[in-house]
Amino acid sequence: MGELKFTVPTWDELHLYILELSKLIRESGYKPDIIVGIARGGWIVARLLSDLLDVPDIASIRIEFYKDIAETSRSPIITQPVSTSVRGKRVLIADDVSDTGSSLNAAVKHLIEEGADEIRVATVHVKPWTTFIPDYFVVKTDAWIIYPWEPYETIKRLTFKWLKSGMSRYDVEKKLLRLGIREEFIKELLPLALEGNDSELEES
Repeated sequence: MGELKFTVPTWDELHLYILELSKLIRESGYKPDIIVGIARGGWIVARLLSDLLDVPDIASIRIEFYKDIAETSRSPIITQPVSTSVRGKRVLIADDVSDTGSSLNAAVKHLIEEGADEIRVATVHVKPWTTFIPDYFVVKTDAWIIYPWEPYETIKRLTFKWLKSGMSRYDVEKKLLRLGIREEFIKELLPLALEGNDSELEES
């Protein structure tokens, strides 16, 4: 297995991707009554689609799935059911990526059980190995995506992984910079990540 690849889209790039996503949805003729964002990555996608599609009603659902970078639990768990009634409504599920597809399958099943009339799914990214192909998506990639709304989470997890493999703090910092994470975030957040990782490394 080769070294894990990364892609680091900017806010502007993602805004344009979601604009393209909204265009695909409009051109399909689908007019949702409500957009359900999957927490947490789907919240921002759902908010932008709400604006671009002129759909003011937004709800949330939380599905916990990922354990660590490139590691997943066997099955997703709905820890927060959909936050408002979707009974009889046309629903658009919004998320950032369809990776394994299991979380999206769980979301669709949950909304069917809640009485949604029609459900379609939109994500920005799709992984080639996913078991769930969304109705709408923009980019297919086999890289791990570092979204701009998760800098601390990303730095903390990567730091923990790389320190365990024997890398020094200096090497971690340089590698984070090479990935395209902003220097300002690394300077501010790496010390916090190292504090958290000290205790985790002691316990591991």
